[in-house]
Amino acid sequence: MTLTLTVSDDVAALAPGFTHVAVEAAGLVNAPSDSASSALLDDAARRLSERLGSRAPHEDPHLNAWREAYAAFGAKPNRTRNSAEALARRAVADGGLPRINRLVDVYNAISVAHLVPVGGEDTDHIKGAMRLVRATGREPFHTVAGGEAVVEYPETGEVVWCDDEGVTCRRWNWRQGVRTRLTEESVNALFLLEGMAPHCDLVTAGAELADLLEKFSPGARITVHAPVGGFVKA
Repeated sequence: MTLTLTVSDDVAALAPGFTHVAVEAAGLVNAPSDSASSALLDDAARRLSERLGSRAPHEDPHLNAWREAYAAFGAKPNRTRNSAEALARRAVADGGLPRINRLVDVYNAISVAHLVPVGGEDTDHIKGAMRLVRATGREPFHTVAGGEAVVEYPETGEVVWCDDEGVTCRRWNWRQGVRTRLTEESVNALFLLEGMAPHCDLVTAGAELADLLEKFSPGARITVHAPVGGFVKA
């Protein structure tokens, strides 16, 4: 089933260059990280290094545009980094990129290689339509703190992705909630690639992600949704 994704008018006004592509997948096979998914991450780090040269990740025009968008809703970009910048910083550090599971490794590799935020949601745990909105501050966000399950609430005006049960990702793409994250049991997923035009090529990144999902899950049903035709502007 194709999900409906909406972007509220106030978010669109906040960042007029915002664009997104989604890749829906059904019949996936996930597993622990392995040599193949690890090799993808290593190659993504190499591609990132070639792109950045001597620059720091935040000096890339696309990540700088994301910093401006974060600042526009009150987040401090040096403290709250978008997911692509956070991963890129880890990729160029001595510790390198984390290995989570094969599906997460795949979309993290795309994020690092293309310097675009990418998230993965288990569609079997999404309730209703997904919406990108400015929070009221009353939406529940299920996460973990100190090893314990907790419920937090976003700040009023914070940009969040949410469904009918609450927030699925805080501060646009900063932290994903545990309720809809991809686990080794996930078989159906939505992968969301987000960008700030004109500094990104989400179509190319989305096509590469779709190819990798088919490679790692032969027989999976993959659908790529462009920024128009599959989404609704609220």
